[in-house]
Amino acid sequence: MIQALIFDVDGTLADTERDGHRLAFNQAFKEAGLDWCWDAALYGELLAITGGKERISHYVQRYQPTLADGAHFTELLAKLHQDKTRIYTALLAAGKIPLRPGVKRLLLEARAAGLRLAIATTTTPANVTALLKYSLAEDAHTWFEVIAAGDIVPAKKPAPDIYLWALEKLQLKAAACLAFEDSENGLKSSMAAGLKTLITTNSYTAEQHFSGAALVLSDLGEPNSPSLVLQGDLKGEAYVNLRVLMNL
Repeated sequence: MIQALIFDVDGTLADTERDGHRLAFNQAFKEAGLDWCWDAALYGELLAITGGKERISHYVQRYQPTLADGAHFTELLAKLHQDKTRIYTALLAAGKIPLRPGVKRLLLEARAAGLRLAIATTTTPANVTALLKYSLAEDAHTWFEVIAAGDIVPAKKPAPDIYLWALEKLQLKAAACLAFEDSENGLKSSMAAGLKTLITTNSYTAEQHFSGAALVLSDLGEPNSPSLVLQGDLKGEAYVNLRVLMNL
């Protein structure tokens, strides 16, 4: 029996990347007097790098290599990421980033059934708390028994470390849990930790490979808006509910 559900955040709980994080990065660059602009296509490429600071560093090393060797680059990197988080939180507070279809419904169903909830993400704890607060409920962070986020482990996805940390805190074996992801890197991370994984794709990850996933869907779906099944079997259900999860 499944005892806990472990959720990725960006792209899984909400479609945060294109019109959330990307816009916040660009505004942070502008405030710092930099002429960098990450358009949607470039940002799609940068998503192969997990972690915001790591993404900036990769971009600088590739496109601004002289800056990467500067004495103050570490300070600049930290400041850009701090400003980006502030801007992103403001976007959330303004209601600009809603949850993906079916997310709130499934979380409420899981809580009512006594399933334990956890998060495993490379985004910062502040980003997680803000998303839950403004898109779900004021106290939504308390719904999750474990929030594994940011730099809590040194190796980020596709390494399994963040999931292993969450499992350790839950004091559960991987077989008792189900992971929810949206990307190939996320799937590699969860599977390496031994977790059966359900994928909901988005515009950035739709063409990625999800071999080994238990289910690959367009989204979790709603009673009046069925999920599109891309891989696997919903066993006659039109959207993801607790029966689907138990069948997995």
